[in-house]
This record gives sequence, structure tokens and C-alpha cells, in this order.
Amino acid sequence: MPLDAICLTAVAQEIRAAVCGGRVDKIHQPGRDEVVLAIRGTQGNCKLLLSANPSHPRAQLTAISRENPDKPPMFCMLLRKHLTGARILRLEQPPMERVLVFVLERTDELGDRVERKLVLEAMGRRANLILLDGEGRIMDSLRRVDSDLSQRRQILPGMFYRLPPAVDKLDPFALSREELEQAIADAPEEAKVERWLLDTFGGLSPLVCRELAFLAGGNTDVRMYEVTAETVANAVEILRKNVNEKSFTPIVLYKDNRPWDFTFMPVGQYGELVTLRQEESFCSLLDAFYATRETQERVRQQGQDMIRTVTNARDRTARKLGLQRQELDRAADREAMRQMGDIITSNLHAMSRGMARLTALNFYDPEGGTIDIPLDPLLTPQQNAAKYYKDYNKAKTAEQMLTVQIEKGEKELEYLNSVLESVAKAQGERDLQEIRQELVDTGYLRRASKTKDREKRVAGKPMEFRSSTGMRISVGKNNTQNDLLTTKLASKGDIWLHTQKIHGSHVILWTEGSDPDLQSLNEAACLAAWFSQGREGDKIPVDYTPVKFVKKPAGARPGMVVYTTYETAVVTPDEELAKKLQVNA
Repeated sequence: MPLDAICLTAVAQEIRAAVCGGRVDKIHQPGRDEVVLAIRGTQGNCKLLLSANPSHPRAQLTAISRENPDKPPMFCMLLRKHLTGARILRLEQPPMERVLVFVLERTDELGDRVERKLVLEAMGRRANLILLDGEGRIMDSLRRVDSDLSQRRQILPGMFYRLPPAVDKLDPFALSREELEQAIADAPEEAKVERWLLDTFGGLSPLVCRELAFLAGGNTDVRMYEVTAETVANAVEILRKNVNEKSFTPIVLYKDNRPWDFTFMPVGQYGELVTLRQEESFCSLLDAFYATRETQERVRQQGQDMIRTVTNARDRTARKLGLQRQELDRAADREAMRQMGDIITSNLHAMSRGMARLTALNFYDPEGGTIDIPLDPLLTPQQNAAKYYKDYNKAKTAEQMLTVQIEKGEKELEYLNSVLESVAKAQGERDLQEIRQELVDTGYLRRASKTKDREKRVAGKPMEFRSSTGMRISVGKNNTQNDLLTTKLASKGDIWLHTQKIHGSHVILWTEGSDPDLQSLNEAACLAAWFSQGREGDKIPVDYTPVKFVKKPAGARPGMVVYTTYETAVVTPDEELAKKLQVNA
């Protein structure tokens, strides 16, 4: 569900308790649309995430470490100038609005205490983060809005800040019971309860309106004439009671064992289609719900050029392979060309120039039948025979060359698919930069022509894990790291693991000279399955062998190896196990 006004109220309640009275210690802007404030609070240190991402705007306390850019954006520098060291006085939320106002106080250069406000407008595609001075003027914003973008409300430095225009809807918490029932009684009889609630009351999400309809009439499609004003009002009263008492329950809805939606109250509208799971807090709920989605989105944004280049190269290689295989199939029929040349040669006495077809005994046919051989009328019989022999020799040579080219093309296709898999697993700009370096080294991307434009080479670290019995496990995030792990760092006696016949990370189980226990071996295999293209599947085969049996062929692309004398474990990818075993850097 979108973070509606009520859910934002529940989140603000948690934030208020943690940050009010605290001081802003550090400010970072890890993404284009998000700012993180490190706060030294009265109850301990915490990190406050303010996201103006149009897809999922929100405020929350976060425990996830985000990678920051080498050079902070201008808006981040402005926030650092005006908010670093500031004390958070209070957190305000206008009634039934998806707006949070952080009121802060700091000492300026003259030693005077000045007030600043940081406003988060968590309103879908109009989401924004705005810094105000003590008089309510806009100092700057994450996303400037001029008259070309909006005639009704501009957000530009120097202008006085105004709240977003109020929607022409009723406040469900400002009505008396009688007014509420009267509004329901005046509703069109044919209207769906869910739609009428959504169109009439502000601050409610579609999920909440569907749940109120379900509570009033037993299903989400119920119409106004099928219920009474009292039953609908009773459903709304349940909501009002929870909000007034600040009784919120952080609940995640799981569908097919995946986080699908979230809400602030138990819901029954989906029946057995979803599973409800209560979380410890709304902030931990939001961390878990959005972590993977935002990482994937950030990678897509930052790695678009790489994804486009590699995808085009992969598609081009696949098309070329298809044509080469067709040509190889045609070359496989070359024996018939030689046989027709032989038959023409044995029948030269019966042929003359200008013939378009030769019908003769096919002495290669065990049944002794005849064969029709097309001829070129412009060539002599001897030249026609020579042409068939020439085509035979050409097809024979083509088969040898095509076999080599197809093998090379298949390796190229496998490599490009592995790069795309690496991009999908990237967790930030540093990982993407390492993959970009790899593509420059392999010739798929151009190296920057000017020295000042060249990126400084980075050397990322593989992911680190500890098995339940304490053995170290390393997982490469891209081909460069896979190469480093397998061919440079691992010893001959360490165990190398990789999914069978599908792309995935190289996994090293460090034995340190001892025999690995079955538990550690199984967990390493589960990690190999999770960090592969088979992560969504079940019963994934994972090959494992000592590193001494893994070799990189001469001239092979990064991460490409061959191995012998291996065993295979069949495991199920397990995300929870990966989280449990991961060692935080």
C-alpha cells in the first residue's frame, strides 16, 4: 500500500520518540531522492531516512548502511551547512496529510539561535524534501518546482512555503457519529462502499477502504444498498478508535512467501490468499520491505548504460549464433554435394552443354533408384561436376570454422549473461564501478579518453559469511571478484562451489587445512544457490570440488573456469539463511 496519512502517523510516532531532543550529527545523500540524518538522540544514536522517491516516499528510522557517493550533491551540502549540530525540537504532521515537518534549532555564525524546518512531502510523484528558514521561506528543495511544472504551487528558493492544496474530501476523524452516518446515508445506492469511502474521505488508502468495506459487508465488492449506514459507520469507528488511541500494528502481508504489502492494522479481506506477519516496529518493517526493491531500483538507475550495452552485445551474439548454427546445419549436408559430383562425372558421356537437369542412376542408393541433379546450363558438364566438388570442399571448411566460431560465441554469450547477473546482484555504485572496469578491460565499454575523466580503479570485496560451525565462506559479487577468489586467493585445499550449468557466484569455503563439516558444506551450497540465477527455484544442483581441480583456460574471460572431479549437492536457496550467516563489514 502507499504510505497513507494514517500509516505515516504510526511511523511518525516511532520517529518522534527516537529523535526529538537529539542532535543531527552527520548528513548523507546516498541516492538522488533520499537523505539520511545520523542523530545522537536521548535514547541512543539512530539514523533517520527521508525518502522523496516518487515510487515509495517515506520517513523512517533505518538500520541499513547505504553507500554514499564520493562527491556529495549540492542539496546535501546545503543541509550539512544549516542542520549539522542542530537540535530536533519537535516533529509535526498536519491532520490527515502525508507531510512531516521536522522543527530544528541551531546556533548560527553570530552565535544566535535560529530555527530551521525540514519538510518531507510524501505524496507519490509530487514527493519532495524542502528546507525552510525561521520565517518559513524556502532555502532550497530536493526537487525544484517552477511555473512550467505547476501553476498552482511553485517550490523555489526565496518563496514562502505553503502546504500542498487540501483535497476536497471529508476528514473522517473530524466528523461526529451523526454526521458520519448522515454522509453514509446520502451516498448513491449503487456506489461500491470501497470506492465511495476512497472518494469521500481524505487520508485513506485503497487497502484501508477495501478493509472497511469488508468489515461492513463481508466482501470488498459490496455496494451501498447492500449495507446500512450503521454497519459502515461501525467499521469506520473501529478505524477511528485505533487512530485516536494510537493503537497501530505493523503488519506485512506475504503472498507466495514474499512480502507483498503492509498495513497498520490486521486485515481479513484476502482470506487465505495472504499470510499476515507482525513486525517489531514500522521502521523495521519498512527496512525489510523496501531494502531489496530500492537496491534493485538504484542499480537499474545507475547501471542503465552498462545494462543497455551488455544486453545489446548479448542479443547481437545470440543472433549471430543462430545464423551460424543454421549455416552449420546446411554444411552438414555436404556429403550429398560430393555424391552428385561423382554421379555427374560418371555420366559425362551422356551429357552436353546447356542441360538444366541430369536424371541418372544413383549408385549411392542401396535400392538403386534414380536421382535428379540440377545443373547450370551455362556451364559444361565438367564445370558442373567441379562446382559440386567446390561446394563440398567449401562446406567442409565452413563446418570446421563454424564449429570453432560457435564454441567461441557460446562462451561469449555465457560471459555476457554472467555480467548481467553480476549487475543484478550489485549493491551500490562501487560494485557497478567494478563491473564497469571489467567491461572496459574486455572491450565492451570505451575507456575515458581524457585522464581527468577516467574513473579511479576500485577493488571491491567479496561478500563474507560464517557457517553455523564458524567456517569462513566468501561469495564473489561479479566476475572480477570470482576470478580473484578462485585463481588468486583460495588455496588448493579450499572448497569451490558453483551452481551447475546456470550463472552464479563463485563460492569459496575456506578449510584452513582441515576437512569441512557437512553443515558448513551444505550452507555454502545454499549460498551458491541463492547468489545465482536459480535463487527463485527449488532443488538447485550445486557442484563442489577442491580448488586444485578448478582451472581457468588460457585467454578466458574473467570468471570463466573449467573443473573436474566434482560432486553435486542439491539444495534449496534460502534468503533467511544468507542474512543469518552474513558478516557485516
